[in-house]
Amino acid sequence: MQDTLSQTAQDGAQLTGRPVISATGLFTPAESITNEELVASFNEYVDRFNAANSAAIEAGEMEALQHSSVEFIEKASGIKARHVMSKAPILDPDIMAPRWDARSNEEWSMMAEIGVAAAKQALERAGRKPEDVDAVLCAASNMERPYPAMAIEIQQALGIEGFGFDMNVACSSATFGIQTAADYIRAGNAKSVLVVSPEITSGHLNWRDRDSHFIFGDVATAVLVEDAAIAPAKHWEILGTKLKTVFSNNIRNNFGFLNRANPETAGTADKLFVQEGRKVFKEVVPMVAQMIIDEAQRLSLDPTALRRLWLHQANAGMNRLIAHKVLGHEANDDESPTVLDTYGNTSSAGSIIAFHLNSDDLAAGDTGLICSFGAGYSAGTVFVRKTA
Repeated sequence: MQDTLSQTAQDGAQLTGRPVISATGLFTPAESITNEELVASFNEYVDRFNAANSAAIEAGEMEALQHSSVEFIEKASGIKARHVMSKAPILDPDIMAPRWDARSNEEWSMMAEIGVAAAKQALERAGRKPEDVDAVLCAASNMERPYPAMAIEIQQALGIEGFGFDMNVACSSATFGIQTAADYIRAGNAKSVLVVSPEITSGHLNWRDRDSHFIFGDVATAVLVEDAAIAPAKHWEILGTKLKTVFSNNIRNNFGFLNRANPETAGTADKLFVQEGRKVFKEVVPMVAQMIIDEAQRLSLDPTALRRLWLHQANAGMNRLIAHKVLGHEANDDESPTVLDTYGNTSSAGSIIAFHLNSDDLAAGDTGLICSFGAGYSAGTVFVRKTA
């Protein structure tokens, strides 16, 4: 088990900067898939599969696939729709996976393209130019390639000097990236850092698996973390951050370049997203809730008095229980807003979407929490307070 807290960075005597969130940005794909559309496609695939294997099914040599339903999806997850970069192939029963044209090395990659769109919005909202930024972190769950780093491509596309690198902590990547950026500010190594999370999660989802075919969607977010000395008047003070990882196989994706060394398993289902959902629910909820409570108390904050929780958008039931444990009562939509219903699970971007879309209405002095959690297990908390 690895439990990491930026205690040295937050409490050290030689720190020079005070990190804040100056602005956020969001890119949303134009296409969206409703549960009704998804179920119709999945059930057509099931019918074709069962018909093609009817003899084996009748002989007991193979189990028949079961239909999905809108009711099943909404009860299991709370998801009603999801945005995607490639809709038609996903809904085609013969394909059931995203498809897009290959891009040359001279063209922007897809992750860079959507990441740049989110980053530009964040910069515009903060009144910043690219030359004002010192570093770019690309924090996402599935990188389009091993190298060159996606962050460096985004950096180049925006025209930013300085440096960039990729980081992957699955669904917690964005909050891990925010703490990393905040530590650069605290240590005086940067004044302005972009944390960009382009999440094309539709590419690693098994759209033919009834238990998970409805989970993921595509999106990109950006968070501009800066020194308070240069931040715009309206910003969010970062009160404290904490990261935690505990190894688990209950959420896993085995895809990687080493797969080519074993052609017999290269196309198997475990090279896509797989999870033991009930185990994840049972183990992650208490871990995350207690982590939030403990860190709030360390920061001399009353967890029950947090004005708003921007939680990871993975499962409505998980968020409901975590919020209840933290706040001490059943949270309403104002206290714990949901974007899961229209965006689906967007991995590390989920809590940032919730923050981006549901933070402008808070008053100066209001305190809240950005929190993400997922495979690893991993969890990250960012406690913030609105200034003006």
